[in-house]
Amino acid sequence: MLFLSFSTRPVHRLGDEDFKRNQLLNVRVLKAYMEEIDSIDNWLLDKNIALSNYEIFIRAFKKEDLVELWIKGNDVDTFALFKTYKICSSSGVLGPKRKQGDKQIPEGVYYINEFNPVSTYHLSLGINYPNKSDSILGEKNNLGGEIFIHGGCESIGCMPVTTRRIKELYVIALQARYLGQQKIPVIIYPCKLTKNNYKLITQSYPDPKLVKFWGSLRSQYMYFESFHNLPAMKIDDDGKYYFFSR
Repeated sequence: MLFLSFSTRPVHRLGDEDFKRNQLLNVRVLKAYMEEIDSIDNWLLDKNIALSNYEIFIRAFKKEDLVELWIKGNDVDTFALFKTYKICSSSGVLGPKRKQGDKQIPEGVYYINEFNPVSTYHLSLGINYPNKSDSILGEKNNLGGEIFIHGGCESIGCMPVTTRRIKELYVIALQARYLGQQKIPVIIYPCKLTKNNYKLITQSYPDPKLVKFWGSLRSQYMYFESFHNLPAMKIDDDGKYYFFSR
């Protein structure tokens, strides 16, 4: 059984300076950084969040075509919503990605595992699909990969937010990684899992496996809605998510 905690409190590690320096050697990243960093810093200061001491969390909703960016200082327990970005093009239907070529945007709990400054879609942030749950529940040896939040407005299985908006999102993620946040959480839901929405999607997609899967994600959604903080998580040997207070 895999246990994960989303206590992502930054700790400076060797290589953080090199990471940022290497990223800024790319013209696209440097330009985005120069365009966006002042407004980001001003927002943080307005929220009394120290510029050198914060972490971020990303959540996405497929049905609503939204990506939300949340930020919190490490001296507080709750995240504040920084901005909501529109996913401008999507593919597939509600439900998790289970194999290569199904055109699905994944659903589940992930983290940023790649910063691509030379993406075909300007800049892109990779997520660690397939995770352990996907590997257990998906088609063996045919899970696919290369899932990104990126610029532009076309994609199959990824989440494009336009070139203009990816600059801001990329720069904030870069800063968080530079400050020491090694794993930036990304949680992708089929939709906002309110009571009514959950009832609607489980009626529209009555597959018991989907209902069970979405039910586990709903517990995380409701926890965050209540506390604006992330619970600890475990993935059992059947690929199911469990969330619980730390």
